[in-house]
Parts: sequence; structure tokens; C-alpha cells
Amino acid sequence: MLKLSVRRRQVLALGSVVALSPWLGACGEDARSKLPELPFTELDGSRHQLTDLKGRVALVNFWATSCSTCVKEMPELVATHQRFKDRGMETLAVAMEYDPPAYVTQFVQSRKLPFRVAIDHDGRLAAGFGPVQFTPTTFVINRRGEVVKRYVGEPDFAALHQLIDKLLAEPVA
Repeated sequence: MLKLSVRRRQVLALGSVVALSPWLGACGEDARSKLPELPFTELDGSRHQLTDLKGRVALVNFWATSCSTCVKEMPELVATHQRFKDRGMETLAVAMEYDPPAYVTQFVQSRKLPFRVAIDHDGRLAAGFGPVQFTPTTFVINRRGEVVKRYVGEPDFAALHQLIDKLLAEPVA
């Protein structure tokens, strides 16, 4: 059996924590950061800026058609969008750069997704959010254009709905 000194074990443990730090605390992280100023193009060809979401509560969901958790959570995202859209919430689903555009288009059409969908053709959108390395990753944006929550993996939708309710109840600045 390999014997390591106490100091060596501490260094290895610290290295493991540092290596895992993107995942630890990533679920439900409450870091307030500004929405990146990046352009995106929706599947319909319309061009926008992420900062256009400022003034609205928004969900930005990074996903892929090859991600089973993404596919599983999509009906919940649709239900969340339907529940809050009339109160001013915006939903933007961003397909990852490795997702074939034809697959994304077919997925969106077959499931009749009711919200905005873009493809991150060059990876700049994912990089601008921190970077996004795993799907699904969902960001909650307040009306001031600040990222108030990041979920890596499928969110707890009951908690997400409570957060959206809270953000929608805040006065418009």
C-alpha cells in the first residue's frame, strides 16, 4: 500500500477540490455577474444581443439534442415558460456549438418549443457565461441584467419557480 505523508495527502486533497471547483458550488451558484454583451442569432434568422434581455427576468438554458438530461428537462422548461411568460419572463434556449443545426431545428419543430432558440455556432455564448462546459446549464437573469443563479444539470423546478416569482415581484428599476 502506498503511504503518503500528511502534507502530501493535504496537497492531493486540495488539488482534487480545485480540480472539481467548477462543479462544486456550480449547482445553484448565486454569483451576481452582468449579462455578457454578445450577439446571437435565433433559428428564424433574427439577430439580437444578450443585453436585449435586460429589463426582463430571463432564463438562458444551454442544451444539446444529444444530452439526455436536456431532452428530459425540456418539457419542464416549456411549462416554466408558459407559466411565467405573461408576467414578463423571457426564455432563451441556446444549443451548443457541437450540436448539428439540422438536429436542433428538427427538435424545436417536433416539440413546438414556444420560446426563443439560438445556436452557439462559435462557442462565444458559452464562453461568455463563464464558460459553460456541461449541459444542461441554466442561468436566471434579473431585470437589471445580472445573473442571479446558475444551475448545472436539471434544476429543482419548484425552487426555480419560487426564484422567478420573487424576481418578477421586484419593482422595475
